[in-house]
Amino acid sequence: MLTDEAGVVTGDLTVHTTWTEGEARVAVQYSGASDWFTMSGSPVPCTTEEESRDLHEAVVEAVRQGAGATVPNLPRPHV
Repeated sequence: MLTDEAGVVTGDLTVHTTWTEGEARVAVQYSGASDWFTMSGSPVPCTTEEESRDLHEAVVEAVRQGAGATVPNLPRPHV
């Protein structure tokens, strides 16, 4: 996974997504460590909490797949 502060991090990682004020912030840490790193591509506009949960699931899947994952884009419904 690609982070803003530490570059690429790999291994056993924990992902945390926070939704506030219309955006989702995604951070990652080595499981059991205390330092959090901003995932590249974060923050992401998310108009609802549900949208942020969908984003979190997409991030977790991207991390599982590896290869320098960044925050994925979610499809936007046409209005």
